[in-house]
Amino acid sequence: MVEKRYTFPPTRRLGGKVAFSRVFDAKVRESRGPLMAYARPNDLGHARFGITISRKVGTAARRNRIKRLLRESFRLLQHDLPRGYDLVIVVRPHEPLLLADYQRLVSAIFVKLHRRWDERGQMEDEETNRPHGDTPLSS
Repeated sequence: MVEKRYTFPPTRRLGGKVAFSRVFDAKVRESRGPLMAYARPNDLGHARFGITISRKVGTAARRNRIKRLLRESFRLLQHDLPRGYDLVIVVRPHEPLLLADYQRLVSAIFVKLHRRWDERGQMEDEETNRPHGDTPLSS
């Protein structure tokens, strides 16, 4: 049996403007409490995590504490989350929460975003399997 490692190496981090832009451009987002998350599938077989946090959230000490707690949440949850996604968390102004609260928020967000991508993939599969000339019913 392979032992799970709870590390957060650079390969699990999302970095750079281009990588963040790709995730934002996918326009698949979910909001829970003070967190808004954007996700996009990747071909890596593991999730990558990025955080964006504004000065409006508070002092540098508060922002850094929130970032540390969010990274720790991801590190502890990484084996339980769906694989193969780039996830960007946008932090809104709030008082720092407990680690367990951030874990619940990140987990719920990730599951919901994964479900949205599954639905989007099924819709695209249905469209490609539709006989030529058929149009989808508009609602």
